[in-house]
Amino acid sequence: MISPYYPPRARWYSPVFHFAGVIRRGLAFDRIRLPKGITCSGLAGGFLIPGLGIYLRGPRLYGRIALLVCALLCLLFFMWLGYPLGNYAFGLLLSVHVTSLVYYCGPALVHRPFHHRVLFTLLALIAFACLFYSPLRAALQEHWLMPLRANGRVFVVSRLASPGDIHRGDWVAYALPGHLISIHGYQNVYGGTGLGLGPALATAGDRVEFSTNSFAVNGVRHPLLPHMPVFGSWVVPENHWFIWPEVSMSGHGEVGEAAISSTMLQMADVSETQFVGKPFDRWFWRKQMLP
Repeated sequence: MISPYYPPRARWYSPVFHFAGVIRRGLAFDRIRLPKGITCSGLAGGFLIPGLGIYLRGPRLYGRIALLVCALLCLLFFMWLGYPLGNYAFGLLLSVHVTSLVYYCGPALVHRPFHHRVLFTLLALIAFACLFYSPLRAALQEHWLMPLRANGRVFVVSRLASPGDIHRGDWVAYALPGHLISIHGYQNVYGGTGLGLGPALATAGDRVEFSTNSFAVNGVRHPLLPHMPVFGSWVVPENHWFIWPEVSMSGHGEVGEAAISSTMLQMADVSETQFVGKPFDRWFWRKQMLP
C-alpha cells in the first residue's frame, strides 16, 4: 500500500535509470531540446528494438501487432538462415524497424515538407542498414552462426565449436586454401578456394592406406572416394584431420589422374587453423542431413 506519509521505495531497476541519467548529463544530452512527445529514451528504444516506436507512439494495439510481427520475422530469419525466405524476413524486419522509428518521430516531421520527410526516411534506412543490421549480421556469421551451402543445400554451422571437440566421423566446415600443381611445366591442376564441408575420416596419428578399390583407416576398410590414390599410405599429422574434399577441379594440358589425386590428397590434409565450425545435428525441426 502507498502511504501519503512516506515516499515510495526505490525499485530494483532504479540504479539503471540513475546510471543512464549520469551518462545523459555527462554527454550534455540533457541540454538537447526534443519536440514534444519525443524523448531520448524513446529514440534509443526505437532504434534498438524493432517495432517499439509504434508501441510508444500508439495506438498500443498497433504497437503490439508491430512487436509481434518483428518477433515473427526475426524467428523466420533464424529458422531459414541462408535460404531466400530468411533473407526476405531480414529485409522486411529492417523495413518495419525503420518505419516504426520514423512513425515515432512523427511530431518532429508533421510540419516538414514532404521531401524532407522522404529524405529523413532514406537517411534512417541507410543508418539502420549500415550501422546496425549489416554489422550485426556480419558479427553473427563471424562468431556464432554461419549458413554454408553445399550440394545445393544450406547447413547452419556453429562458429562456437572448438577444434578439440572434433572426433573421427564428425562433420567439419573448413577453409579451402586452394592448390596449384604443375608437372614438367605442361600439366596444371587447380583446386579452388572457398569453404569445404565433410566428415573427418581420420584424426591426428591415424594411418590411412590406399588400395585399388578401397582405403583403410587404422586397418578399417572403406569404399574408395572419387580421385583417391590407388596405392600408398599416410599418417595424419598432429593438429590435422583427413577430410576428403568435394570440390571442382580444373586442369590445363593433358592432366593425368595421378596429378588430380595428388592435388586432392594435399587438400585433404586439413589443419586446425582452417577450422571454421561444426554443423548442427538439427536446426529447429529440420535434421541437417549431411551430404
